[in-house]
Amino acid sequence: MIPKGLLNPWLFFGAAVLLLAGVLNNDYYLTLINFIGIYTLLVVGLNLLMGYGGQISLGHAAFFGIGAYSSGILTATCGVNPWLALLAGLVICGITAFLIGVPSLKLRGYYLAMATLGFGIIVYIFLNEAEPLTGGPSGLAGIPNLSLGGLELNTPKRLFLLIWPLLGVILGLSANLVDSRTGRALRALHESEAAAQSLGVNTARVKIMIFVWSALYASLAGSLYAHTMNFIAPSSFGFMFSIKLVTMVVLGGMASIWGSLLGAAVLTVLPEILTMFHDYEVIIFGAILMVVMIFLPRGLVRGILDLWEFRRYKKEGGSIPT
Repeated sequence: MIPKGLLNPWLFFGAAVLLLAGVLNNDYYLTLINFIGIYTLLVVGLNLLMGYGGQISLGHAAFFGIGAYSSGILTATCGVNPWLALLAGLVICGITAFLIGVPSLKLRGYYLAMATLGFGIIVYIFLNEAEPLTGGPSGLAGIPNLSLGGLELNTPKRLFLLIWPLLGVILGLSANLVDSRTGRALRALHESEAAAQSLGVNTARVKIMIFVWSALYASLAGSLYAHTMNFIAPSSFGFMFSIKLVTMVVLGGMASIWGSLLGAAVLTVLPEILTMFHDYEVIIFGAILMVVMIFLPRGLVRGILDLWEFRRYKKEGGSIPT
């Protein structure tokens, strides 16, 4: 029997980060893990918006791109300190999300999805066409590395020691948000906007707040991505990447903070594994996702927990709750 304290996911997370930091020295694997961390920042923000708040977004890659290009342009072109550029990206992205969210979040369902999709397409076209500013389809190069206390974060190991502790803080903030009064308002909004309003929830304010909050997560992820790659191009922030983010949310589990981490990890690692199958990669990838969605419709985290409960009740000889 495992003591309940050892099942605390925060202990697992902290232990895993410390273990990887201590034993992993392969740059390829560290880079892959760093991308998992960056994508988790994106997915946890989108999960707060979709899984908890019930607001559909098909243009989240646009905020990722705004954060990346804000940092890239300010540092590579204007010579601004990377940390100041990161903060500037947060401000720009937050203001943009507010201006887009006020009219868009008056819509619901498919109409909201189409509005956010249109915003994402507009940003993608701008990044391609504003060549003097963004570098156009050729991309923007020369983005400097981040540094801490004079130590340049120019290796995957050093970036790991920044990205994953920062991700831990973001996951903690998100978990506290979910458990707060605002989190309860989000869940009420997800179930029924009319019912939430009848209970005194300012639904318009809550929707704008979570939309901006998720955009800030995306901006932070975009800045980290830009300073990790030292090069960005519009192709990384298109519509298909927005769809991939939504898939990560659904695969890991809607309304699950840890599901965001698992979904981002699976869809980051799986394509790397499937490259050995070359022409069959897309078919196998689609088949795996289809099987997961059919047999684990509530996501991987919820499915794993349900399986654990099933095995426990079966072992104890008790009846399985329905």
